[in-house]
Amino acid sequence: MSAAVKLGIEMFLSTCADQYAGKRVGLITNQTGTNSRLITTIQLLHEDPRINLTVLFAPEHGITAVAKEGEKLSNSIHRETGLPVYSLYGDTKKPKDEMMSTFDVILFDLQDIGARYYTYIYTMAYMMQACAKHDKEIIVLDRPNPIGGEVVEGNLVEENFRSFVGLYPIPNRHGMTVGELAKYFNEEFNIHCTLTVVKMEGWRRQMSVMDTGLPWIPPSPNTTNYHMMLLYTGTCLIEGMNVSEGRGTTQPFEIVGAPFIDGGQLQQTFNAIGLPGVKARAISFKPTYQKYKDETCQGIQLHVTSPSELESWKTGVYLVKTIYDLYLDHIVFLRSDLSRHPMFDLISGSDKLRNAILQGEISPYLDRVEKASKEFKEKRKSYLLYST
Repeated sequence: MSAAVKLGIEMFLSTCADQYAGKRVGLITNQTGTNSRLITTIQLLHEDPRINLTVLFAPEHGITAVAKEGEKLSNSIHRETGLPVYSLYGDTKKPKDEMMSTFDVILFDLQDIGARYYTYIYTMAYMMQACAKHDKEIIVLDRPNPIGGEVVEGNLVEENFRSFVGLYPIPNRHGMTVGELAKYFNEEFNIHCTLTVVKMEGWRRQMSVMDTGLPWIPPSPNTTNYHMMLLYTGTCLIEGMNVSEGRGTTQPFEIVGAPFIDGGQLQQTFNAIGLPGVKARAISFKPTYQKYKDETCQGIQLHVTSPSELESWKTGVYLVKTIYDLYLDHIVFLRSDLSRHPMFDLISGSDKLRNAILQGEISPYLDRVEKASKEFKEKRKSYLLYST
């Protein structure tokens, strides 16, 4: 059975690779960069006589995506091709001038997961900025948004809270492909690089990863499945608290907990809210790394009962509020090593959510956010490449 969607890399090789013959080509990718037959983009370009592939760039988690979140990566040599691999994470998130001298045109082929916090889209943005500075073209080989392209949820990042988990004012769930985001970043934030987006064929906005017919490759170690990606838009907020978001378990971002939590109490209180498309179940777990390593935690697993009804970001907001209200004497909003702001504020894109939780004023906050996300959804229309 053939895939319903033809990826950007497949369209590039069949329609426009000839025009880049003779140019030195760079590539930003990891193990998610493959065609529908699971042949890597690195291999496809390296073996194509039209393409002179000279350098590789790796995002967070590395070229093979085995590094843990936040783990610094050094430059290396790609084993199969002998090409240099420059890390664009850790101390060098922005490409250095000497890196830019290794290619004439650069391709971006990475799988995003549809959430603002995911750093791959900002690796793309920083390379776009560098290409504008050095007058070089960047080609984005488009891939599906695995949680669909219709739903938009969440607040916009405020100027003083920009970081590598929220570089630009886009919602927590943006509902765009990487190609659409590249166009949006390029114009709305005045990058103005020479940008080419190679569209997919056959993708529609209502499609999830389950509808594409494409094999799914996890973009990072904690990206486990479709329901995890749906929930991540909201449950990633837990990272900013002294509560485990399930890292170090087999179900990160689907389970949350801590030694001081009563799982049954949290299940009952959360389910009583009556949020659509999701139910909580009390569990115990013991993380193998990160928060509460080797300690028994109680908490809940979030079960997605209806993906189409789930409001993932709002689910995360109410989850944070419920945990805070129940365990006020235990909760700490964690500090960031790289910012004067708490990590929770960097993830949420401002201090307004945290303050709303502290002051017990969630409803007015949610109303303001809904207005902002609707305005973004209208603004993004001119950059969309695919219909419903």
